[in-house]
Amino acid sequence: MNSKNSILLVDPEFDPNTATNCNLLIKITADSFSYAIIDKSSNQLKAVYDQQECQNVSKQLSEKLRTDSYLSLPFKEIKASVHTENSIAIPNDLFNEQSLNDYAKFFTEEQSNNLYTQPSANFGFTSIFTLNKFIEESLNISLSNCRLFDHAAPVLELSKNNDNLSLTLDFTVGSFNAIYTDGGKLIFQNYFQIENTEEFNYYLLFIINQLNIDALNTNIHLSGIINEGDGQYKCIEKYFNAINFTSTTGNKADNKILDDMPAHYYSSLLALDQCG
Repeated sequence: MNSKNSILLVDPEFDPNTATNCNLLIKITADSFSYAIIDKSSNQLKAVYDQQECQNVSKQLSEKLRTDSYLSLPFKEIKASVHTENSIAIPNDLFNEQSLNDYAKFFTEEQSNNLYTQPSANFGFTSIFTLNKFIEESLNISLSNCRLFDHAAPVLELSKNNDNLSLTLDFTVGSFNAIYTDGGKLIFQNYFQIENTEEFNYYLLFIINQLNIDALNTNIHLSGIINEGDGQYKCIEKYFNAINFTSTTGNKADNKILDDMPAHYYSSLLALDQCG
């Protein structure tokens, strides 16, 4: 990361003229945004950009969309997962597409008036969500045919094949997404912003206590900006024994441009390619 808390890795053999063979993946959290370009014809990761510790995500994202030449390329497919406070998971047997406005009454934050739906076939529910209107506008202006997902979608994709009791934690520098599953069944999902290690420890204990998690028999799967030996990792180590870093996704892409990076840093970003 440079002094602006951002990094850009590009395959020196990447030809922008091949963008029509490529998918663009964008992950937007409450305090960061990143993107990846995958050439689907060769199944190679061609570029990764990551900006952490954003003070104003919507403003910085808008500027990046306006000035980054890679983001103006004519991609084969574009997918974006976007952090939102307004997201509700409705079990499929209760979901009624004709009642979307009724579900929206439960939203607490003032955001755009557009409602999005996102089925989760693996977990048997449909998410209904709205987005920050400034982020939504920036994406609509700069990216045509962008498929939108809420922020949980790529982490759910990472969690779908976890067996038995599993807690998946996906980190940015200042936040984490937590998903708890039991035998492939979703039990809990939430997003937390954290100022420091002590605050992370508080939320982790809250999750353990509220869900009565059996720490000795629960597997922990970590992805994002976390490293063995740092503050958050040591907190997890106090309560759990089976700790794993999630370094691969279902796309099986050639990720050689990440060879000098921890393999789990961009697992959830790349998992977005598998979201349908």
